[in-house]
Amino acid sequence: MIWIELLVVLFFIFLGSKMGGIGIGYAGGAGVVVLTLIFGLKAGSVPVDVILIIMAVISAIAAMQKAGGLDYLVHLSEKILRKNPKRVTFIAPTVTYWMTLLAGTGHTAYAALPVITEVAKEGGVRPSKPLSISVVASQIAITASPISAAVVIFASFLEPLGVSYLQLLAVAIPSTILACLVGAIVANKLGKPLAEDPEYQRRVAAGLVKAKSQENYKDSKEAKRSVGIFLVAIILIVTYASMISKKVGLIENPMIGRNEAIMAVMLLAATVIALVCKIKMNDITSMSTFKSGMSAAICVLGVAWLGDTFVSNHIEEIKSAAGGVLNEYSWMLAVVLFFASMLLYSQAATTTALMPAALALGVSPIAAIASFAAVSALFVLPTYPTLLAAVEMDDTGTTKIGKYVFNHSFIIPGVVTIVSSVIFGFILGGLIL
Repeated sequence: MIWIELLVVLFFIFLGSKMGGIGIGYAGGAGVVVLTLIFGLKAGSVPVDVILIIMAVISAIAAMQKAGGLDYLVHLSEKILRKNPKRVTFIAPTVTYWMTLLAGTGHTAYAALPVITEVAKEGGVRPSKPLSISVVASQIAITASPISAAVVIFASFLEPLGVSYLQLLAVAIPSTILACLVGAIVANKLGKPLAEDPEYQRRVAAGLVKAKSQENYKDSKEAKRSVGIFLVAIILIVTYASMISKKVGLIENPMIGRNEAIMAVMLLAATVIALVCKIKMNDITSMSTFKSGMSAAICVLGVAWLGDTFVSNHIEEIKSAAGGVLNEYSWMLAVVLFFASMLLYSQAATTTALMPAALALGVSPIAAIASFAAVSALFVLPTYPTLLAAVEMDDTGTTKIGKYVFNHSFIIPGVVTIVSSVIFGFILGGLIL
């Protein structure tokens, strides 16, 4: 029966991926109905904290976007990129990485992709090189962001095992940064030079390649203030989380927990941005970041709930079947997370659904942290929004989806980056933990 139930889970994940977008959340909820009412399983836990953190963070980011903060960040990114267009393959992923790290969501990459494309063309660099690794960097940075739902929920799983929030970040941030550098080196070697690419030559001849720029951009005090307020909020969150951690212990018996503090501070930041920058509240819900973020919350709700329903009802069978293998070959957890995330389409959902089971099976905290980056394999199936956006924005035709689904521009840089991060994670984890 367990295999039939697993097939049900996989069917609804596949159905959701085919529906696209918010559909995977819908299908996940439908799968819970089937598993509980038809197969008689007890409903798993709803990832409430993850969903609420996503909602709170996105509400603050949407307020910052309305105030012009995201445009201002993109403007700063453009200035950095244009200083050395020949090295755009290395600078671009650094930009998208830090934007995601600070914002806690990879959706901020949308705004930077057009700039990356134009700077690459100006420097004579094949756009697929910086675009591919930039999309991957924006995804893997989620596993290092102090305010991402995936990191926060994973930290809550690790704390009972004696690993603090700060120790998790101390391993995750440097390992993912180094991995992105390795990925950029590999991406820089892929494909023909832009001038020699036949598709690019065809498009130039047809007048399909055009130059775009943000030269007319004018920043405002409101935009700068919104970014400043958001950065202060992140500093407050990290500082408070450090002070209440058992390792630091500056605040004993805190009145508000870390997860709740993140939600409260993000809502406070949104309030201050709205008041200081005088933005219309009704406009916030129409922001692209708000829409994509709320869609992500629904996806996490459905898919993580579905996964937990199956795992929680069969944890003993899973332990007996996989416990020995994972204990002996701990790196196998990264492989499991890799394939799960390419179907679940969410770092937070994959973390919530599988990490508790992995830790219950006896996987060491070091192995779990090192494998954490593998929840970012959202690039494998060429249907993720930022991946599709990069393809659409590259009018040179060098960034593409291949005939055989998996042979697209992002697969090699992405796999190299995740494998590198896992290796660096094991090395750094052994030194820090």
